[in-house]
Amino acid sequence: MAPEIVVVGGGPAGSTAAALLARQGARVQLLERAHFPRYHVGESVATSCRSIIELAGALEKVAERGYTVKEGLLLRWGAERDWVVDWPEIFGTEAQSAWQVDRADFDDVLLRHAASQGVEVIEGAQARKVLFEDGRAAGVEWTHEGRERTTRADFVIDASGRAGLLSVRHLGNRTPHDVFRNIAVWGYYQGGGLLPRTPRGGINVISAPEGWYWVIPLKDDVYSVGFVTHQDHFLKRKQKYTDMESLFLDAVQESETVRDLVADGVFQHHVRVEQDFSYTADSFCGPGYFLAGDSACFLDPLLSTGVHLAMYSGMLAAASILAQDAGEVTEDEALSFYESLYRNAYARMFSMVAGFYEQYRGKATYFWLAQRLARGRHPELMNRRPAPEPVRSAPDSEAFAALTAGVLDLDDAARAGGAQPLPHEALAARMSRQHELNSHDAATGLYLRTTPRLGIGRAGRAAETAHA
Repeated sequence: MAPEIVVVGGGPAGSTAAALLARQGARVQLLERAHFPRYHVGESVATSCRSIIELAGALEKVAERGYTVKEGLLLRWGAERDWVVDWPEIFGTEAQSAWQVDRADFDDVLLRHAASQGVEVIEGAQARKVLFEDGRAAGVEWTHEGRERTTRADFVIDASGRAGLLSVRHLGNRTPHDVFRNIAVWGYYQGGGLLPRTPRGGINVISAPEGWYWVIPLKDDVYSVGFVTHQDHFLKRKQKYTDMESLFLDAVQESETVRDLVADGVFQHHVRVEQDFSYTADSFCGPGYFLAGDSACFLDPLLSTGVHLAMYSGMLAAASILAQDAGEVTEDEALSFYESLYRNAYARMFSMVAGFYEQYRGKATYFWLAQRLARGRHPELMNRRPAPEPVRSAPDSEAFAALTAGVLDLDDAARAGGAQPLPHEALAARMSRQHELNSHDAATGLYLRTTPRLGIGRAGRAAETAHA
């Protein structure tokens, strides 16, 4: 009998998991409290998401939306020089591209795709409680149009975002980090521009004495512009203003670079603010349940890690459930696999983002000092693998391109700092090694399998099959 799954949340994590499960014959109900499309920040999608979207069968639907194609980025970060990352120039014309998206539309496409794959999508459904029986998740209590309902299930995937249905309401196991305690304030311009040498559709990231800015080109000549600063600086700054719009516009004017980029644009008179506090749940899964996306952990907007972690964890959750149902692994093995791969992915992203903050040009400012001191208070994240040497100069273009594409770690970039460009053979080897880190659990020999069906394989069993 096909497994029955309840997914709470219809963002990228929930929609990805639901679509992948339904495509393999599982019976999936997805509960989304909002009515899509709904606004969400996070327009810049990493290239790593493209292969997951394709695996879920949604690539054509996403591609036809006409989003701005993203072929790299330019960071004016630190005092040395601009870091230009042009993926086609470095990896060739066959390099994967990504998009700068309207998240309201992008998330809606993924949710509708999940429904087209057989997922029962219910919008306006508020999940109230996860049912547990003998310590195992067994369903969800929820309300819809004023009526209380209950859905029994073999598995529950909590993709409820920062609300954290399981980690906050049930388990109480979310641990905030005094790391990246930043606040982002952003708005939109009709018209604008990007820095010279920016790859097609690329994001601009510009550091400043008390934080950093993003400038993201969206379709129809719209630009998302944001300023990120430490919460202490934001709260002190906020006292000078009566409204967020004035604070934001003054912040834009303080950066000569950003000011010039939006000089020809028209501000759209709506400013949003969000606290980007870093946290992780003490555990990402348990008997009968998985925490995916922001319900499990949140990092920082730098380098666009959020959608990547959401879709990656959605894929891992689906694979873990399907592998259990197919008898490929035991439940304990599946839970260990999910916990290991997702937590290590978060830790690698943490290391990468923290490394960029360490290179911040305003090292005498409170912003840089706060990030530095906070990182030192959380060695448990930094010590999951050997700490890299500091990147004392910009890494060579190929290593940095692979780093920002999500295929290398900070230690790779550190070793490449100031070196000659990596030979393509060496780069390919490193990319292969990073793929293994993202899809293998070295301690158990289990690995993520995507063909002929999604699931979990065993290294020893694969070897036996190859020699048979």
